[in-house]
Amino acid sequence: MTTANPPRPGDPPVTGLIMTGGGARAAYQVGVLRALRELLPAGGPVPFPVICGTSAGAINAAVLAADADDFALGVQRLLTVWENFHVDQVYRADAFGALANSARWIGAALSGSRLNGPVSLLDNAPLASLLARHMDFSAAKRHIDSGCLQAFAVTCSGYTSGRSVTFYQGRDGLTGWERARRIGVAMPIRREHLLASSALPFIFPPVRIDGQYYGDGSMRQIAPVSPALHLGADRLLVIGVGRQSSQAAVPQPSNGFPPLAQIAGHALDSIFLDSMEVDLERLQRINRTLSIIPPETLAQNGYPLREVEYRVITPSVPLSRIALDHSHELPRVIRGLLHTVGAMKRTGSNLVSYLLFEQGFCRALIALGYADTMAQGDDLRAFLTAGS
Repeated sequence: MTTANPPRPGDPPVTGLIMTGGGARAAYQVGVLRALRELLPAGGPVPFPVICGTSAGAINAAVLAADADDFALGVQRLLTVWENFHVDQVYRADAFGALANSARWIGAALSGSRLNGPVSLLDNAPLASLLARHMDFSAAKRHIDSGCLQAFAVTCSGYTSGRSVTFYQGRDGLTGWERARRIGVAMPIRREHLLASSALPFIFPPVRIDGQYYGDGSMRQIAPVSPALHLGADRLLVIGVGRQSSQAAVPQPSNGFPPLAQIAGHALDSIFLDSMEVDLERLQRINRTLSIIPPETLAQNGYPLREVEYRVITPSVPLSRIALDHSHELPRVIRGLLHTVGAMKRTGSNLVSYLLFEQGFCRALIALGYADTMAQGDDLRAFLTAGS
């Protein structure tokens, strides 16, 4: 693929890690990383010189970037948080905090009135406090300067501009990019970028960065793999949070109109899953096309595209099915709120899976991510240690 910062001739392979969004579903990524920690030699730095995250995946990416010199430590930090998560660490689940915020959101939607500040269904102030306590936002720059890390990027969606904006920090010489509806902007990553990138549409409030409001990075991210390639990666590991379409079950007939929660869950799946599948299909087509063009023809014509080897790890079991088994773990107030839109039924479990920041659900997803990764362990080990 043609990119802003192509790999330099003679440089060793650069593997980019891409972690997509999905609220509580991002616990699956932690299970994958735990397995990779066991598959790779102990005591080394993060095996991904380029780390890119979107939505909740941006928060996981930020932790790895902060511990780029010690992969095992970064994974352990993620495990410590995700294995012991509770909803009230991410959004207010008390009666006043949850219901007052929801009432304000519903009132604004019905009245169409202009408000002075962001409006959302839930208040994620606890997440802001969690990040402030545990994140060292200066660490990524130190690791870039020391050579442990080449680039770290977080993608957000601009509500004002309508563009997908990837904010990145990287080694000297990296340049930004501008494509249709998406740009790359060099800027130190702060807490605001993580909150913006993980602000699920309508559910969490948008965040103001340099005079513009931004929301969840998956909303306008039509090319999720491109930031890593623009930042110099020539090989990719993608950790998704939804089953690939080839794995999808045959849809069952329905006798009634879908409840609001089912529609909302479908909309979130469209935001978080569809663009990644489409982008990977595009990458696969480009690779196939380039494989049948003789190298001398590419060289003679100055063809700017290049083949990109990649691996994808996605859940082998629908995460909504696991969410249905753990939905009772949600606080009573949140269960009541979700019950009003039909989310506590089987058809609404997709929506619940994005909000179920509870210990049992997160641990189940971590275990699944670990098992799915170990199932292809030999191939992943060979892929990640090639050229080292």
